[in-house]
Amino acid sequence: MRGFPGRELSLDPSRSRFERAYIRLLGAPANGLRIRLRRVLPATKGTYRSILDAGCGSGVFAFELAKLHPGAQVLGVDSEAELVARDNEVASRANLANCRFQQGDVTKLGFDEAFDLVVSVDNLEHVADDVEAMRTLWHSLRPGGRLVVHTPGYERRWILLGRRVNFDVPGHVRPGYKADELVAKLRTAGFEVADHHYTYGILETFTNNISYLVTGADEQNKFAYAAIFPALLALSYFGRFSNPSWGAGVLAVAYRPARPATGEEAA
Repeated sequence: MRGFPGRELSLDPSRSRFERAYIRLLGAPANGLRIRLRRVLPATKGTYRSILDAGCGSGVFAFELAKLHPGAQVLGVDSEAELVARDNEVASRANLANCRFQQGDVTKLGFDEAFDLVVSVDNLEHVADDVEAMRTLWHSLRPGGRLVVHTPGYERRWILLGRRVNFDVPGHVRPGYKADELVAKLRTAGFEVADHHYTYGILETFTNNISYLVTGADEQNKFAYAAIFPALLALSYFGRFSNPSWGAGVLAVAYRPARPATGEEAA
């Protein structure tokens, strides 16, 4: 679907008529999600045959990846059967033939060299043994394949001043990661880390803090949030041009090392 990212959610029959109309107009109504989309999707540029969205949730990243890479088959995996069923229905209604979803545990995916690109967005903070989850993603990639991973940062700027440990969100086993910690764990899991940096500049963090105050990171006060979301979305958009030295998110691009060439290939 053309327009703002996440408009596919307007095809979800479980949502109210108001929600569907609102999403059709403005796209996915979650400011933090929209910030992550703007930060993560550019890191997936390239040509791929198969893409895994590990821990796909509502499916928005998988939908956007399917549109951005129409020549690739996109698979979204999530542990919640109800979400998976809903995501598959939305993909079908949106005519995204190259996008499908299945239930699975990101720590026990069972894929072996199946994907050229794996995307993991704000999932590792939910997993107790995060290095083992990273190893599972490593095994899912073909040699030379790319991993794009985003996590909450360990700290965030609260409103505009000072630092504090990131939000205590239901389901998180840790508040987030410092950039060097995430890089070290990825390397322990076998990845070569090509790039990493913080995300969420001042404007993005400010609008995300307001979102948290209203929703509690648990979709509370939906009508109040719907009223302020357009302003938050517009303001946070300009944060995309920032390059924070530290922030409330961490983005890393890593690779599963390619196999060494054999004697004949080297010749």
